[in-house]
Amino acid sequence: MKAALQWISAHFYWMRLPSITITPIDIIQILILAWIIYKILAWIKTSHAWSLMKGLVVIGVFVALIYIFQMTTLIYIINQGLGLVIMAAMVIFQPELRKALESLGRRQIVTRLFMPNRQFEQLFSDRTMNEMIRGCEEMARAKTGALIVIEQNDNLSEYERTGIEVDALVTSQLLINIFEKNTPLHDGAVIVRGDRVTAATCYLPLSDNMRLSKELGTRHRAGVGISEVTDSLTIIVSEETGRISLAYRGSLERGVTEERFRERMIQFQNKSELKRRPIFRKEKPKNGT
Repeated sequence: MKAALQWISAHFYWMRLPSITITPIDIIQILILAWIIYKILAWIKTSHAWSLMKGLVVIGVFVALIYIFQMTTLIYIINQGLGLVIMAAMVIFQPELRKALESLGRRQIVTRLFMPNRQFEQLFSDRTMNEMIRGCEEMARAKTGALIVIEQNDNLSEYERTGIEVDALVTSQLLINIFEKNTPLHDGAVIVRGDRVTAATCYLPLSDNMRLSKELGTRHRAGVGISEVTDSLTIIVSEETGRISLAYRGSLERGVTEERFRERMIQFQNKSELKRRPIFRKEKPKNGT
C-alpha cells in the first residue's frame, strides 16, 4: 500500500496542492476587487447595459462551446475579430460609460480624502429658497405648469444657450410671470444659479427611463432627464394636477407636501448635508402627475 502511494505521488506530482499563504495585502486586494465587481454589476443592472449584457452572456456561451469543441475555423475568425468586437462594445456602451465616469467625477473623492470636514458654501440664500418655494406653491394652486432647474456643481451653460438670457434675482413673482400661460417665456425650463435666474425657455434632454410612469408628460421626463446627466435639482409643477415633484440623480419624487418640499430644498441648499446622505429615495409612482 505504501509503495502504491509513493508511485502515485511520484507520477502525479501535478495533483499536489501548493501551499497558500494569505497576507493582509491579499485580503485588501480581494476586497477591492469584490467592491469593483459589485459596483460594475450594480451599474449594469440600473442602466440600459443590462439587456445588452444578457446578449453578451449568450454570445459568450457560444464562444466557450466553440473553444471546447475546437472548431478551428470559428476560433480563427474570433481571434481575428476580437479587436473589432472590443471597439464595437466601447461604441455601444459609450453613453453608459460616460455617465459612469461623470458620476465618479461628481463624487469628489480627492476632496473627501484630504478635506473631510470641509464645509461647502450654500448654493443659494434663504431668501432665494423662500421665494422659489412661495412661487412654486402659488403656481401649484393655480395649476400653472413650471420647470425649474437649480444648478449645483455641474455647469448648465450648454442648456442656458438653448434659451433666452434673463439674469435677474430670483423672486416668486418673476417665476410666476415667466410660467404664466400664453407668455413668451412660459414654454421650456428656467435655470437658477445661486440667487439668480440665468435663462428661461431652455430645452432639456428627455429621460428614456422605461420605469417612469406612462402618465408622466414631457415636462416630467425633461426634469428627470436633466437630473440624470447633471447633479442639478429640478422642480416640476404639474399643469394637470397642480402637484409639485422633485427630480434628483435620475430619481423622481412625486406629489411632495409643502413641509417635504422645504425639507428637500434645505438639504439641497446646504451642500455639506447633501454629500453625507441621499435626499431622495426611489418611490413607487403614485396616481397622477
